[in-house]
Amino acid sequence: MQTVSLHPHPDSDPHGVDRFEVHFERDGLLLWLRFVVEGEIDRITWPAEAGQGRADDLWRHTCFEVFVTADAGYVEYNLSPSGQWASYRFDGPRVGMRRADEVATLLGLDGAFDMVALEARIELPHDAARLALSAVIETSVGEMSYWALAHPSGKPDFHHPDSFILDLP
Repeated sequence: MQTVSLHPHPDSDPHGVDRFEVHFERDGLLLWLRFVVEGEIDRITWPAEAGQGRADDLWRHTCFEVFVTADAGYVEYNLSPSGQWASYRFDGPRVGMRRADEVATLLGLDGAFDMVALEARIELPHDAARLALSAVIETSVGEMSYWALAHPSGKPDFHHPDSFILDLP
């Protein structure tokens, strides 16, 4: 298992988040992930339970994201604490967006007074090679913060090619 830390974009206030880690492990064409947010979690707006299923626009609220290079493009996964998920395939940075065949399964949300964790499993493309991890956090007053392994541009941009900094195990 590997563990990495996500960092807020320099223009984002962390809004009481003290630490943000992602644990992950590959098993063939599956990737298990556990996103762990620590700090003043009562300042975060957590989407209401909606049940398992595919949905769009999840990134507009608190959402955890995974990007995986594949062929000449990449696949984006959105994992909502509501239980909903999405996956999209792109030919290049924000080009050729379409629904991806790869699916996600949210395995559960748990927490304590100072932490919340979302566990999920995603299907990887057969030629998956590099990984980017990120998150959008919405506060109880509607402010947003943007978290990632790397922030290679002046504005939050999880699709930037230089965001894919991890080799998949």
